[in-house]
Amino acid sequence: MEVKVDINLAPYKERVNRARVIKPIGKVTRVIGLMIEVQGIIARIGEVCDIVVQEEAEPVRAEVVGFRDRHSLLMPLGELRGIFPGSAVVPTGRNLTVKVGHHLLGKVLDGLGRPIDGAMDVGPGEEFPVDNRPPHPLKRQRIHTVLPTGVRAVDGLLTCGKGQRIGIFAGSGVGKSTLLGMIARHGSADVNVIALIGERGREVLEFLEEDLGPAGMARSVIVAATSDQPALVRLKGAFVATAVAEYFRDQGLDVMLMMDSVTRFAMAQREVGLAVGEPPATKGYTPSVFALLPKLLERSGMGPKGSITAFYTVLVDGDDLNEPIADAVRGILDGHIVLTRKLAASNHYPAIDILQSVSRLMPDIASEEHKVQAGIIRDLLATYIQSEDLINIGAYVKGSNPKIDEAIEKHDRIISFLKQSPSEYSGYEETLNHLAALAAGGR
Repeated sequence: MEVKVDINLAPYKERVNRARVIKPIGKVTRVIGLMIEVQGIIARIGEVCDIVVQEEAEPVRAEVVGFRDRHSLLMPLGELRGIFPGSAVVPTGRNLTVKVGHHLLGKVLDGLGRPIDGAMDVGPGEEFPVDNRPPHPLKRQRIHTVLPTGVRAVDGLLTCGKGQRIGIFAGSGVGKSTLLGMIARHGSADVNVIALIGERGREVLEFLEEDLGPAGMARSVIVAATSDQPALVRLKGAFVATAVAEYFRDQGLDVMLMMDSVTRFAMAQREVGLAVGEPPATKGYTPSVFALLPKLLERSGMGPKGSITAFYTVLVDGDDLNEPIADAVRGILDGHIVLTRKLAASNHYPAIDILQSVSRLMPDIASEEHKVQAGIIRDLLATYIQSEDLINIGAYVKGSNPKIDEAIEKHDRIISFLKQSPSEYSGYEETLNHLAALAAGGR
């Protein structure tokens, strides 16, 4: 008896049609700086190629970033060591991917998505593209739920929503990484994805042990592309971290994505752009930097299911909040938290300048009572700062202005509310109760 079995061959036919039966092999003709010129291959922008350095050694991976005079321009996804004129170049026919899955939790990956310690089995997980399009704007869910961070100053006066994108703007050494660690350790997200882009090598282990801690690490994925890595690896590190966060979001989870820092990402793209031949524009940054920023930042946020709440640090050059990268990022994100050196110098941590910071979604997600109380505290802070010089030199006479009198009376308690040690956790309800007491004149 003959049994007929229906087999759908369409997917296999498609793969056969896309397969390159004959792979064109090119050769390296010139290396200038980080740019490799290759002749004899047909490869598209973003395609990964293997450069053979020695028969027994691992090939050097490189990505096509441009073309010049019928030559393909490649940048290495690793060290240039071992490449020589005439080195064979083989296109792989695919873009960069990363293996994703729940096995990544608690792991530290490099800028290309490979485990840094080499201990993780490469078998589990599924291949996930690194370069993805942002969710369709009409298919994004609206943001309507508060996401507690455990940081009083943020939850009370800069309330964030689940799926919001926030920038943390600060100069060097003001406490960006410490604030990120507090949010990662105390936040209520299902998964943390933390990208350390272009930072110092010693800061990676320091961040893991001191800022994040074992509890935060257990539900986190770390992507570390340190400052000694090639520009393209630092660039890809940001996209790899975003792709990992997108994978968990597509599983319906609430993800916290933290990137330190967007400025180093922009500097890496400037290196790539200048090497390809782009003209420098605003303060030496190439036009592609400002085109790439929204492509990265818009990928986070709400999706059809699940969410990515993102915190991006921006290293402001010379504490200038209006420098080009800070200005561009501030225009894309849904709010900004400003850390100032003046507050840090006075031992006020986290050094958040409440009056310069804003959460654009707080008016939509906070209760009316909460918004009124936060407005009272902001008003009292602004009043005190405007009259601070008169108060400090003793020129202000008590009773001259009731508003200033109230600001002076409550100032120490407001500052105490805004200060918080890295290990201290403040629940959302506790924060709101404290805020209400301050606004009403209690405590």
